[in-house]
Amino acid sequence: MDYIHPFNSLDGLCKWASDLGYKGVQIPTTDHRLIDLEKAAESQTYCDELKGKINSYGLEITELSTHIQGQLVAVHPAHDILFDAFAPQHLKGNYKGRTEWAIQQLKHAAVASQRLNLKAHATFSGSLLWPAVHPWPQQPKGLIEMGFKELANR
Repeated sequence: MDYIHPFNSLDGLCKWASDLGYKGVQIPTTDHRLIDLEKAAESQTYCDELKGKINSYGLEITELSTHIQGQLVAVHPAHDILFDAFAPQHLKGNYKGRTEWAIQQLKHAAVASQRLNLKAHATFSGSLLWPAVHPWPQQPKGLIEMGFKELANR
């Protein structure tokens, strides 16, 4: 999510989408400014209020998105360091903990989707094979140099 208005708040995004004539919005679940996923999984009241706010702009929630968390469910070990960029700060380098967190995020999203009466969900189901299909994740700056340095050390 961007930090520039109107993309830095749920109200800003909803007004922007509504003004463009959109009828629905997909809600990314990695940004607490848009949705508190854990709270949505626990509270029907929170979900009703979230839906009401979005509906007030003439919009519906089309689905929740767990693209980032979904990729972290299954990361090829060769790419752990690259995918750590998507992990919460406290889980960077803790690949087992990162996987457990990602799985729980998807479970929270399933419950929240049910509370929001959503019939669809958007995610990437693991990233074990991403590099075979698309150059993803993007390589961090200095990765090639780091590889050659390690090669020289060996």
